[in-house]
Amino acid sequence: MKKILSLLLCLAMLLTLGLTAMGQAEDGGELRVSLCIAETLGDLGFYDSANEGLKRLEADYGVIGSVVECKSDASMYQVALVEAAEQSDVVVAVGWQFWDGLTAVVPEMPDTKFIFVDNGLDGVGDNLMSITYAENEGSFLAGYVAMKLAQSGVVGVIGGENSDTINNFVVGYKQGALYANPEGTVLDPVYTDDYEAPDKGKEAALSLYSQGADVVYAVAGKTGLGVFEAAQEQGKYAVGVDSDQKYINPDVIICSMLKRVGDSVYDVISNYLEDSVFEGGTIWNADMSSGLVGLGYGDDTMTQQVSDELKAEVEALAEKIIAGEIVVESTR
Repeated sequence: MKKILSLLLCLAMLLTLGLTAMGQAEDGGELRVSLCIAETLGDLGFYDSANEGLKRLEADYGVIGSVVECKSDASMYQVALVEAAEQSDVVVAVGWQFWDGLTAVVPEMPDTKFIFVDNGLDGVGDNLMSITYAENEGSFLAGYVAMKLAQSGVVGVIGGENSDTINNFVVGYKQGALYANPEGTVLDPVYTDDYEAPDKGKEAALSLYSQGADVVYAVAGKTGLGVFEAAQEQGKYAVGVDSDQKYINPDVIICSMLKRVGDSVYDVISNYLEDSVFEGGTIWNADMSSGLVGLGYGDDTMTQQVSDELKAEVEALAEKIIAGEIVVESTR
């Protein structure tokens, strides 16, 4: 009996040591991860997805996580990166706004690992890894579904700003919509120049619905929440973005274009913890074949406007995109 108890105690100690090591930094302490976001949490999409990935790392690996919200304050971007790097082993910068700050900070802080989410920054340092996403490919599918459900043959899109990143959503959406109905109409995009203003999103959506759009794609962060309000008021439809947003209003959100930011952040850091692998100096383009880009329809408890037949069409289109049979336009 004593031998059995001794063996069990040894196994327990080994298991504990293994689990502890999984969450350790190179210096033997617990890995500290800071999430720097350009705006604020609460968008129920892009930023919240990144934070969800961090929370999973805390739960699964015991990392010590922290979040810095820059609240669209340009003077904060570089300062936030420096302060986060001084306190953390890994800094995850979420948003194109950190481009200049990372260019300046990364070479000066070689002992900190940086992950740049949603943009590809090359030649800055071996301690920086960038993650880009083929949102144009996912948006192609979103446009296809939107046009298929638009009885008027008219759809629209709202962007947070007129930029290459946002327009990468727009061109894919337009291409997919016209693939579904070459005679259909994709209204000119409306840019709100604000990612934090649901009231502006609602106003922009109402203008598109008044022009005959049956479906509006919201690519505007927290501003997009106002699009869903407008859709509810007008008895129209909307398309969510970045996360599966259908739960927000299942009656009007027909689907969401998924860009699984949280999953990608989780994968990169968990790989580093488990295998000591960090692909610094590289740009990872998460296209449709990665499984990180696609469409979400909520779950079976929610109203499903998209039929099983249409979902099957979408899957077939996704396979064609992966195979290169359909080449989706891009602004990147």
